[in-house]
Amino acid sequence: MQNNTKQAQEVMAKRTAKNSVFLDLFQNKSYLLQLYKTLHPEDTTATEDSLTDVTIKNVLTDNLYNDLGFIVGNKLMILIEAQSTWTMNILVRVLLYLAQSYHEYFQRTSQNYYKSKKVKMPKPELYVIFTGDKEQKPDKIFLSKEFFEGADIDLEVRAKVIYESDTDDIINQYIIFCKVFNEQTKQHGMTQKAVTETIRICKDRNVLREYLLEREKEVVTIMMSLFDEEQIMKSFIKSERYDVAKEKALLMLQSGKIAVDEIGKFFPELIESDIRELEAKVMQLA
Repeated sequence: MQNNTKQAQEVMAKRTAKNSVFLDLFQNKSYLLQLYKTLHPEDTTATEDSLTDVTIKNVLTDNLYNDLGFIVGNKLMILIEAQSTWTMNILVRVLLYLAQSYHEYFQRTSQNYYKSKKVKMPKPELYVIFTGDKEQKPDKIFLSKEFFEGADIDLEVRAKVIYESDTDDIINQYIIFCKVFNEQTKQHGMTQKAVTETIRICKDRNVLREYLLEREKEVVTIMMSLFDEEQIMKSFIKSERYDVAKEKALLMLQSGKIAVDEIGKFFPELIESDIRELEAKVMQLA
């Protein structure tokens, strides 16, 4: 029992926890309709049945499949989530996601863009949901401005950026949920306690309350993983640096640029057994 308790405590939150909740939340047509009406309050005719989910599933590069796409009427709505670290590379993600979405749309509708007949395309609306602080960040971002110094280029991508506001709409509630999660991970680390505290606080604050009451167990499952992806990546990078350090140390030893007793000074990631191994290799090659 003690081992099971310890194991449960060591279960780590997924690095992509917020993205996962983002998709789970808006794959529910009820919440997706709320999202759409937040962006288009003038459309009083839209229903759950009029929304078609076209979210890309594991097709493009890392992170893209966590973003959201849907069609309503003649509009293709794409929402790309940017978390607390701001980068204009989000525009590249938007561009690639849009291209892939159109490619899949033409396949679904059996339209051939190699034929002479002009294809029909839904009008794109591109949004970035930023879960960090707005500060001096813009409300709209442009590919030409950020990557080509405002030049008149042959391709433009413009996206509206959505930040936390004083409204209680579904998008703003999601942003607040993310910020609460960030606060809890600062206190408790990427642990189960951070997840459960996030859910408790948000329910108390009436943030995504209905969703969290309906799917609390599922949300905990979504946000938890036995393998912490961030730690795996750090271990991989550390391993790569270790291998490079050994190779460099061997080359420097062979060229006489450093002595054996200087290896630890120049390559602190190498331990005593590594140094002895390198010394033996140099002696064999001598």
